Amino acid sequence: MEVFRRAILQPGPPESFALQTVQRVIKPQKQTKLVQDENQLLENILRTLLQELVSSAVQSGEQIMQYGQSIDDGETTQGHIPRLLDIVLYLCENEHIEGGMIFQLLEDLTEMSTMRNCKDVFGYIESKQDILGKPELFARGKLVMLRTCNQLLRRLSKANDVVFCGRILMFLAHFFPLSERSAVNIKGVFNTSNETKYEKDPPDGISIDFNFYKTFWSLQEHFCNPPSLTLAPTKWKKFTSGLMVVLNTFEAQPLSDEEGDANSLEEEAANFSIKYLTSSKLMGLELKDPSFRRHILVQCLILFDYLKAPGTSETDLPSDSMKEEIKSCEERVKKLLEMTPPKGENFLHKIEHILEREKNWVWWKRDGCPPFEKQPAEKKAVQEGAKKRRPRWRMGNKELSQLWKWADQNPNALTDPQRVRTPAITDYWKPLADDMDPAAGIEAEYHHKNNRVSFGS
Repeated sequence: MEVFRRAILQPGPPESFALQTVQRVIKPQKQTKLVQDENQLLENILRTLLQELVSSAVQSGEQIMQYGQSIDDGETTQGHIPRLLDIVLYLCENEHIEGGMIFQLLEDLTEMSTMRNCKDVFGYIESKQDILGKPELFARGKLVMLRTCNQLLRRLSKANDVVFCGRILMFLAHFFPLSERSAVNIKGVFNTSNETKYEKDPPDGISIDFNFYKTFWSLQEHFCNPPSLTLAPTKWKKFTSGLMVVLNTFEAQPLSDEEGDANSLEEEAANFSIKYLTSSKLMGLELKDPSFRRHILVQCLILFDYLKAPGTSETDLPSDSMKEEIKSCEERVKKLLEMTPPKGENFLHKIEHILEREKNWVWWKRDGCPPFEKQPAEKKAVQEGAKKRRPRWRMGNKELSQLWKWADQNPNALTDPQRVRTPAITDYWKPLADDMDPAAGIEAEYHHKNNRVSFGS
């Protein structure tokens, strides 16, 4: 372990000393690739060293990825932990050690770190994603990386750490290919545990329509579990009656352009939150918020799109009356989105475009997630004796091209007085008349009418 500790402090690129360091620690008789037992021994040493470095960083009060940094000639050197990771990554990339070792160290590091330190650790992962995504490493560590990212997402607050959650999801989208099944919700299962809690009893001293409040937030129970609406007709009736109350309220209280300008699209994106507060005291203010209305109305369109999509069985299909209700509600929702400032019509077009693209992903998953990647087409060698391609003539056919060539070689032929004249009609038709004379005995295949150049076909 001390050999690796000294290697971290050694200057120069990892390729100049990394392999020699491993050989001194493991002594694999000058081999450049470790066997299984040697890999396991090295992994234990590195995981122990990483744990000690993290412990030392915590005791010193420094951020773990900055621990051990120093300024040399005006330049800041790497911290001890990034340096160790770089050395291991080089060894894995060049197949000197088992390729999954770097992923195991990164998982250990995130588990030992606070969320503040995890942002720095994940910044390192992002900076190395092109190397980590190489086929020889990806195959060994993709499941470990997926587990690491999922563990981070579970630890993060979906309301307060939206940006960090987005960084993790964007990394996974880049790291895994589109057709990677482990990164896809193949069955389209909904997160039914995403429960929206709201007040069940009216508070004292609050003058609001509490029945509307309960009706409004009860819709979330259906939004988080759309399949239940097709299985239980009573739930669909309850949902539509509640939705009608909400849509009627939105239509009766349209928002003005001034209210829309106060909540511009840029501010909406900057203040975006996964969840809205459900306090009854805020109900009046939330109804005047354009972004709040848009969230609810877009949820309706997503739900309708799911219900309209063909199911896997006949029992999943909506009834004819249900289809009519969906169509009617959908038209009202789109009209409200169009009326909601700012730029309601533009916003609706974008949502419709997104939902249309989403249908392609739904069909792709139902078809078993066929791979998107296509191998480059190989150039087929021309086989001997293969049929040659029919030549393409410059002037359309062989005879016209030959005439053009003769004219180029003998320009006087075009000015010959015997050439520049209109032939008599009798001279033109005489060969055809001779061919049709039975006395001449000329067979049909030799008739002049078969000459494509003179008479066409």
